Amino acid sequence: MSETPGLTLPAFFSYYKSPVKIVPTPEGGLAAWRLSIDTGGWEPAVEIVDEILFARGGEISTLTVDQFVQRTESQRARYLGGTGPIYALYETVQAIEGAAGAEGRRMTAHEIALISGIRRKTFVMFEEQLRAAGDEGADPSLAG
Repeated sequence: MSETPGLTLPAFFSYYKSPVKIVPTPEGGLAAWRLSIDTGGWEPAVEIVDEILFARGGEISTLTVDQFVQRTESQRARYLGGTGPIYALYETVQAIEGAAGAEGRRMTAHEIALISGIRRKTFVMFEEQLRAAGDEGADPSLAG
């Protein structure tokens, strides 16, 4: 982890419900990446760093790394479509959530843990694909 005055990097945020990560650069600075709901990849977001760091509540909040991973995968599953193993796992999560909803009940601790584990797995899979495609913001190690 890197230190910026008053900020430990990497740092994770929800910015108007969008996952954002601020990470150290090799030169000693920082980079910010915001999830693209169009591609599932990472868009540079350095222009919102000051707003995030100096925000006082509202639509900007701090996330743990696990909350960041879970939110990222929830949004990827919601906004993206496709075929293959990642999307099959997204459908599995939707089926678990849908079954609880159809039965008018809260999800069990087992179901919540299962969904959390699936999302960690899909995060790594998606990030590995992004990294192979040259996405500079991709980091599959976050879910490990």
